[in-house]
Amino acid sequence: MVQNCLGKIRSHFARFSEKEKKIANYILNHPEKIIHGTINEVAEDLRVADATVFRFCKRIGFKGYQAMKISLASETMSPVQQINEKILEDDNEKTVSQKIFHSNIRTLENTLEILEQSSIQKAVQFLLQARRIHFFGIGGSSVIAMDAYHKFIRSGIDSFAFIDSHFQRMSASQLTEKDAAVFISHSGSNKEIMEILDVAKKNGVKTIGITSFPKSPLSQGVNVALYTSSEETEYRSEALASRIGQLSLIDALYANIMMLNKQKAEVSLEKVRDAISNTRM
Repeated sequence: MVQNCLGKIRSHFARFSEKEKKIANYILNHPEKIIHGTINEVAEDLRVADATVFRFCKRIGFKGYQAMKISLASETMSPVQQINEKILEDDNEKTVSQKIFHSNIRTLENTLEILEQSSIQKAVQFLLQARRIHFFGIGGSSVIAMDAYHKFIRSGIDSFAFIDSHFQRMSASQLTEKDAAVFISHSGSNKEIMEILDVAKKNGVKTIGITSFPKSPLSQGVNVALYTSSEETEYRSEALASRIGQLSLIDALYANIMMLNKQKAEVSLEKVRDAISNTRM
């Protein structure tokens, strides 16, 4: 997989510490200084230790400064750079479409890169062992929760999702330690979703969060957190761009459950197929 240095920095920016943001801004604004300079020169310009710059390189997925430097050089000198996430007013329809598709591809690549085996494994086990699974999301995230319900209703595990936040609160109040709940929020700091999480936690529910911010209240509050990574464009916010990553994480969880719970899932899937077969022409 080709590593996209500038794209990674932009997509991770909100999750950086203040010192990391300082380095990130330096790279974004002066990529030529990275390409033609040494780690010592960059550290001196930033007034930080060489080790701090090295750790930043590791933080965004490179083995070290040299690896990041090579990636950055290939990006800034390649014609492919012209097809990037920045949509211009004089772009035609095909070009705009290309840029959105490229942005979505980067979202998926970056989300896959930060997906931790231990986290996805723990989330799958919570769902597999659950008596019931409820999906929660507010606003745009409620659409993702409904998509999850649409998939998981085929799994043979009782699954639920509600658009209305009052219904979500009431359903959370009825969950027990035998159940699992998935909370979806790009920011991870939505007041309503956090209140619903508190209701579920009081009942001992196993909780899973899908968000873009590791230091958010949602990340800190759930039993296991899964992260998406997305890039903001002029005409599409980072929250909207993150949906493709959220949907893909839901798909991954669903596929794992169907594979590990194959016999029960096949019976349930056949019932669903029979129930909707008469709706087709």
